[in-house]
Amino acid sequence: MRPGWPSIGGPMPDSHARLAVKVVPGASRSEIAGWLGDALKVRVAAPPERGKANAAVAALICDALDLPGGSARVVAGAASPRKVLEISGLEEDEIYRRLCRPARQTSGSAS
Repeated sequence: MRPGWPSIGGPMPDSHARLAVKVVPGASRSEIAGWLGDALKVRVAAPPERGKANAAVAALICDALDLPGGSARVVAGAASPRKVLEISGLEEDEIYRRLCRPARQTSGSAS
């Protein structure tokens, strides 16, 4: 099993996959920090309130994977730093390949 694919996830039908993430909200900038064990560590500038950090994580992952907005959504851990995202439009191997590219940063939070 590749890092970031928890036992509850893995490849799903119709080009869906699940990705484990460790989120650090309220960071100075939004960025993918790299792998932390089996999870992708993500920093977002958005605060952890009213779903703002969750939306920022989903937007950052979509941007990093070159997917349209809405292609990633939090399906577990909405109120926790450890979350599971469901990503549609790509297979597990392609998601992993794209995430292993050099880190991408954004200057602000998602709206």
